[in-house]
Amino acid sequence: MQLHELEHLIRAAARITNEYEFVVVGSQSILGSVLRPPVECVMSNEADIFPMNAEDKADLIDGAIGEGSQFHETHGYYAQGVDSTTAILPSGWRDRLVRVQSEQTEGRVAFCLDVLDLFLSKCAANREKDRVFNRALLAHGHISVEAALARLPDMPVGKHRKVAIAALIQRLAEEAKA
Repeated sequence: MQLHELEHLIRAAARITNEYEFVVVGSQSILGSVLRPPVECVMSNEADIFPMNAEDKADLIDGAIGEGSQFHETHGYYAQGVDSTTAILPSGWRDRLVRVQSEQTEGRVAFCLDVLDLFLSKCAANREKDRVFNRALLAHGHISVEAALARLPDMPVGKHRKVAIAALIQRLAEEAKA
């Protein structure tokens, strides 16, 4: 996905829900926080999005411009209506959201995750696609191990999970160097 496609999804979600502000979580929130994301980070054709002040309207997004919709078939990308509990995020994540607003969004606003919050949420999910994504962020210098480990205590997971995530971060960093 490219930024202009995310902007299209924001416009469409706004028209469907009659809302003004949205939050983008998941991989494609990278488009708001990194000017030139690594190719491994923009391979997805879907954006996880919810109306900031009306999360209950996420189902409208899913139904109208979600996977398998006419919108998806026409454009090749889609929005998945989610909510604020979809991703495991460090405390304070809302204070670090990155604003995306332009003529292409028709003035509507999408708030994308800070790249470090996105990285940690991908560490918490720890699927193969998340590891590929995170290795690319590390390899291209968008994330430092030190910064990730410094924010790790803010993750809303237990002590054992934090230890596992710290080990994952170190392993991903070593793999990114190779």
